[in-house]
Formats: sequence, C-alpha cells, structure tokens
Amino acid sequence: MTAALEAARLGGVAGEVPVGAAVVAAGRVIASAHNETVSQRDLTRHAEVVVIRRAMETLGADRLDAATLYVTLEPCAQCAGAIVLARVGRVVFGAYDPKAGMAGSVGDLLRHPQLNHRPEVQGGVMEGECGVLLREFFQAKR
Repeated sequence: MTAALEAARLGGVAGEVPVGAAVVAAGRVIASAHNETVSQRDLTRHAEVVVIRRAMETLGADRLDAATLYVTLEPCAQCAGAIVLARVGRVVFGAYDPKAGMAGSVGDLLRHPQLNHRPEVQGGVMEGECGVLLREFFQAKR
C-alpha cells in the first residue's frame, strides 16, 4: 500500500485526483500508477486500469491471478470490471468509497456470485492515510 500511496501523491501533485495503485507479484512491486484522467483527457485512465495494463506488459501475461493489486480507494464499477477480467488474485484497498465503491460500499462487483472470477478482497488497509490524501486534495480545490 505504501507504493500505491506514493503513486497517489504523485498524481495529486500533477493535478489528478490522488488515487494510486500498485501490483505486487512474487514479492516485488511490478508496476505502479496514479489516475491519468486529466492529463490524458480520458476518463477510463483510472489508476487501477493503468496499473493492470503496465503489470501485464511487464510480466508478458494476460492474467494477474498470482498478483495482488493495492489501491488507495475502493474500486469503481469500471475498475472492478477490469480487475475481474484481468483475473487479479487479490485486491487490497484503503479508503471506502460510499458514492461509487464496488467492493462492498455501493455494490460488490468484485465478489459477485455470477461472475467467473472473484478475487480475494481486503478493504480499509491504511484507510486513514488514504482518506486524508483525498480529503486534503478536495479541500484545496474548494
């Protein structure tokens, strides 16, 4: 989660909503990323989607079943869908997102019983640090 938080901080400095993600496989960080929706003018460039692409490129794989994805904010529907399609083995997130979170807050796409893949999910890891980063970013915008 430390690598995801660092990526989130870098994103915030760049003017992006400070959400960061990191993929860990075989005990090392394979890829990290932050939101790129503003800089790339592409609303699909959430940290989770970007880091999944980078991790697959790095590993030369089309699945991340032996990997853990760390993300500072509970994944939205788009990102949860990408996680399921990439068959990420485990998802660990920091802050809950009561407005868009799809790992238990609004819905639970990651563990939906009808889907062919359901990653292990753990939420609330370093929740305080992740939440503060987001709150401070939006307070500064107001």
